[in-house]
Amino acid sequence: MACFEVLKSSSNTSARIGVLETEHGTINTPCFMPIGTYAAVKTLSSEEIHALDFSLILSNTYHLYLRPGIEILEKFKGLHNFMNWDKAILTDSGGYQIYSLSNLRKIDTNGVEFKSHLDGSKHYFTPEKIIDIQRSIGSDIVMVLDVCASSDASLTEHKEAVTITSQWAKRSIAYYQKIGPKYNHQQLITPIIQGGTNISLREESAEELLELNAPIYAIGGLAVGEPKEKMLHIVSHLDGIIPKEKPRYLMGVGTPLDLIECIAMGIDMFDCVIPTRNGRNGQIFTDNGPINIKNKQYRDDNSYIKHNNNKYKKYTNAYIHHLFRTNEILGCRIATELNLLFYNNLMINARETIKNGEFSSWVQSFITNYSQD
Repeated sequence: MACFEVLKSSSNTSARIGVLETEHGTINTPCFMPIGTYAAVKTLSSEEIHALDFSLILSNTYHLYLRPGIEILEKFKGLHNFMNWDKAILTDSGGYQIYSLSNLRKIDTNGVEFKSHLDGSKHYFTPEKIIDIQRSIGSDIVMVLDVCASSDASLTEHKEAVTITSQWAKRSIAYYQKIGPKYNHQQLITPIIQGGTNISLREESAEELLELNAPIYAIGGLAVGEPKEKMLHIVSHLDGIIPKEKPRYLMGVGTPLDLIECIAMGIDMFDCVIPTRNGRNGQIFTDNGPINIKNKQYRDDNSYIKHNNNKYKKYTNAYIHHLFRTNEILGCRIATELNLLFYNNLMINARETIKNGEFSSWVQSFITNYSQD
């Protein structure tokens, strides 16, 4: 089905605004999705994420499979009911865990055997089993099982990852088309383009996967240790290969500057742990760059965090500093909320400036005012 429509494109970049339709609501793009690995965005409730105006969150197939387990998710008829979330959910396939838990897994052409990081128990994932798990989860956007090679992997390893990823994507889509969803809503099956920072391998991966005519295409295997310049080069190159009518999801990216640079290269969807993880450690994003609220300079600071030229007038910097110094969980909650608000405002500003033909000037202004130090 046609689930994505480009509403307007930037005149001198590849940035565009669009709408992605799911059966749990419309997603305005470009968009950022908070990470809810275990069916929860850490420290915040579903109602709080809803109030921050997010329409899509990410959860993880591997972790949900282990806890709470498929039997419980099926009892609740899916993750939406289990976590009381009525908007869209994207589930990662577990491919990144195959990458990050390399000492606990063994890959062959049929699937991957791994040991649980919780209790050492052995499990075996095939592309079809990953689809079945995500059918039980009931996510709206389903990532296929892939192989994510490390940034320092050999060319041979990257070639093998591309070959296996393409085979698994074909098996995943064929299996889902045969069996269909478990609940009463359709799911968007999404292949993942791999190939590291090698242009030829990225082209090969994209061309093979584009033959599947999937509703969404993801770019994986970046933000795993490669230089930022190489990441941007790959994204820019794939902008000219992935059809404009397909939404593009860049997995695991990134900083505010990463986001606006990649929006300019035609990326529509992002996820990253940075706003939530960094928030829990005292880093808060502002219009002028991130600050560490635990620093002594904020001990008696009666000013407020500034977002989108508006002050967030709930809690002073001094109060948030106090909460972190006394290890109060409220400090983590406030910082997480502030960071997600910042990231969502960034997406709103991008959409508005593309709509008004002011995207390039806004990007330049943002870069001028924003300090990463």
